[in-house]
Amino acid sequence: MMEGNMFGSAMGAGHWLWMLVIAIIVVIPAWRICQRTGYPGFLGILILIPLVNLAFLYFLAFSDWPINKRGE
Repeated sequence: MMEGNMFGSAMGAGHWLWMLVIAIIVVIPAWRICQRTGYPGFLGILILIPLVNLAFLYFLAFSDWPINKRGE
């Protein structure tokens, strides 16, 4: 019996490991970008939330960065 999905139980720990790897690959650059623009690095985690990530990118692109306000 197929257990209700196309793959049965084939998508176990490997699936979650792959999702974790992708999350790390995406969050680390977003974290560094936030730090370099003067925002707290933990805001980079927002890149993982659908639709919030798009709003966050627009916010970064069009806002005045704190680093520029300090004159660095």
